[in-house]
Amino acid sequence: QVQLEESGGGTVQAGDSLRLSCVGSGGGRIYSSSVMGWFRQAPGKEREFVALTRWSRDSTLYSDSVKGRFTISRVTAKNTVYLQMNDLKPEDTAVYYCARGSQYSSSSSDYFQWGQGTQVTVAS
Repeated sequence: QVQLEESGGGTVQAGDSLRLSCVGSGGGRIYSSSVMGWFRQAPGKEREFVALTRWSRDSTLYSDSVKGRFTISRVTAKNTVYLQMNDLKPEDTAVYYCARGSQYSSSSSDYFQWGQGTQVTVAS
């Protein structure tokens, strides 16, 4: 059974960059039909979609709020998905979650496995 573990969060200044990682651990594998997504949740707000990628090929989708600043990628041999975040803004402050689903979807309800989250704080 694959478990998802995020890392790479922290506190940075506006304009800085961070790279988040999500490793599928536990001895299982992420199936080729999977879709891997990044979501985030700020205090007092609903969880929102950030980016997704198909596991088996380069097919990505981004929210309008991060398009052009964030890049999602994966290294299947390492069972790892990354979220490169550039030009960070205070409004990017949130807990970031990695998730696995089977639908090419920006809806969190289509994802059935979640990591524990990693905090990203962007100071102005």
